[in-house]
Amino acid sequence: MPQPRAWQKMLSGRRLDLLDPTPVDIEIEDIAHGLSFVARWNGQTLGDFPYSVAEHSLLVETLHARIAPASPPKWRLAALLHDAPEYVIGDLISPVKAAVGPGYGEMEKRLSAAIHLRFGLPAALPDRVKRQIKRADRISAWMEATRIAGFTEAEANRFFGRPRPELIDGLSITLRPPVETRAAYTARHAALMAEMT
Repeated sequence: MPQPRAWQKMLSGRRLDLLDPTPVDIEIEDIAHGLSFVARWNGQTLGDFPYSVAEHSLLVETLHARIAPASPPKWRLAALLHDAPEYVIGDLISPVKAAVGPGYGEMEKRLSAAIHLRFGLPAALPDRVKRQIKRADRISAWMEATRIAGFTEAEANRFFGRPRPELIDGLSITLRPPVETRAAYTARHAALMAEMT
C-alpha cells in the first residue's frame, strides 16, 4: 500500500512534511495566514469574528513583555510563535489533547523546533523562558475565558489562576477580521526580527 500523504501544501508553495518538518519549508506568511483563521475555544466565543490563535499570540507576546520586561527580542519572538504549529495542526482544547494522547504533543514539538530554527531561535527554549511564556499563555486564557468565552471568574480562577491586576491593566481582547489580524501578526514578527539583528 502507498504511504498516506504526510505533507501540507502551503499558499507560499511550500510543502511542509508534518511528520518530519524542516525549517526551509516554513514561511511567516503561511503561519500568520493559518493562525488568523484558526479559532480559539473551538469558536465558542462572543463577537462577530472568531478569536483567532494569531490574535491570542499577539496578546501572549504583550503579556510576556509585562512578565519579563528585560527579556531580549528573541524570547518575545518565542512568545509570539508559541502556538505557531497550530497553523497546520489546529488548536485542540486541553481535554481533546489529553484524549488524543502523546502523538499530538510529539508532532507539535517537532513543528515548534523547526519553526524556532527557521527564525533564529534554539529548537528547545530554556526552561525559564518556557515558564514565562506558559504564564503569559495562562493569563491570556483567563482573560479570554472571562471576557469572551462565557466562563465566570470563579471558573477561570480555578482552571487558569487569577492574574495579578497590574499584568492585565489596560489590555483588551481584540476581535477583528482575519486579514487585519494576519497583518498585525506579520508586522509584529518583522519588528521583533529587526530588533534581533
